Amino acid sequence: MALSEQKNEGKIIRDLTVGSVPVVMLKFAMPLLASGLLQTLYNMVDMIVVGKFVGSNGLAAVSIGGEMLMLVTFVAMGMSNAGQILLARYVGENRRDLLGEMVATLFTFLLGTAIVLTVIFHFAYVPVLRYLNTPADSWEMTCQYTVTCVYGLIFIYGYNLVSAIMRGMGDSRHPFIFIAIASILNIILDLVFVAGMKMGPLGAALGTVIGQAVSFLFALVVLFRNRVEINFDFKPKSFRIHKEVFEPLLRLGVPMVLQSAAVQISMLFVNSYINAYGTTAVAVTGVGRKIESLIMVVAMAISSTGGAMISQALGARKVDRVPKVVTTALGVVFIPSAILAVITWFHVDWLFGLFSDDPEVLGLANTYIPVAMVLYLGAWLRPAFLSLINGTGNSKLNLMVGLMDGIVCRIGLSFLLGVLLDLGIMGFWFGNAISGLVPFFIGIVYLLSGTWKNRVSK
Repeated sequence: MALSEQKNEGKIIRDLTVGSVPVVMLKFAMPLLASGLLQTLYNMVDMIVVGKFVGSNGLAAVSIGGEMLMLVTFVAMGMSNAGQILLARYVGENRRDLLGEMVATLFTFLLGTAIVLTVIFHFAYVPVLRYLNTPADSWEMTCQYTVTCVYGLIFIYGYNLVSAIMRGMGDSRHPFIFIAIASILNIILDLVFVAGMKMGPLGAALGTVIGQAVSFLFALVVLFRNRVEINFDFKPKSFRIHKEVFEPLLRLGVPMVLQSAAVQISMLFVNSYINAYGTTAVAVTGVGRKIESLIMVVAMAISSTGGAMISQALGARKVDRVPKVVTTALGVVFIPSAILAVITWFHVDWLFGLFSDDPEVLGLANTYIPVAMVLYLGAWLRPAFLSLINGTGNSKLNLMVGLMDGIVCRIGLSFLLGVLLDLGIMGFWFGNAISGLVPFFIGIVYLLSGTWKNRVSK
């Protein structure tokens, strides 16, 4: 059966190259946005419940533990995004024969990677937490939170790869359902474990892992029911790596992984200095990033949507849609960025007060306002141009963005402002925030140069 026919009869494959760009983007992005909002909600509930029932020490533990978790998930994020882009390209090119091979390769490679990383970080988390200057009064809780989350890594990887497979084929509705299951379950378990059973950050971590596990199992069931569409039978012998799709996956995915790694490792470097300022500084930084994540929800949904749309458009040789996708993405992300900027500027005490009643936390939060404005600016400008870079499959440029953002700018600026110019915690905060503008500057040059047109399918 031809892929074009399968689109009409199937449940999860959708053509993103037909119709008004804003309408298609919003229609595809809304489930992603709803998914992101739910995920952000339950992440924020973690911090709110821990902050209210444990205090600043608990907030610091969740903040540092969350950073550690990001360190071990960047492979899942990078390779899943690459797989999503390639699947979208295969859909646009009408290459159904490659869909099943890519699904098999993603499952085999990513779940195997999750197992290996779990073993590595079981032995490595203590020295890493020491390197991060984890405050002594938060040490035990941070260890509990980190270890629990790392043990659930296979479920986090599994959820990401299944969702990427479906989004690459044009289905963003099912990933929303999966994250809704995880979110609702996590919120309930947070209240039971942290508020009711007084388990502290350990309870929050258990809620996260259990929610992800249940979500992953539901996702597997749905994907199995659509095995004919994706051309994969889920038999044990089928779980293997196919060279034909693994090589392009590595070419696109490894730079994405390195980009994510560069950004995450550089953030850990900066945070190691911030953490040395004590529990209050860690708490404010963690809460500030949770608040920023409200924009990042929209940004990631639009970036993922834009990347899939651009990839399919190039596969279908519809070049004129690409600039429209970029400008539409800028317009959509501007709205939440502006709203959150106004709220932060005028009501920062109320905003941070949702997470903590500690007067020291609220006092330091007022100095965080100008930093937040720069962070929001980057969050607005980045997704449109990351969708262009990722959607065109430009792995070299993607890697350059990561190295410039993470290594050169984040570490360089933070060291310059925080150490050499002796601006203290403000220097490290601003160094991190300013580096977030790098993808915009590189992406705008790439768009205006027109070199991305060379990536149209022949």
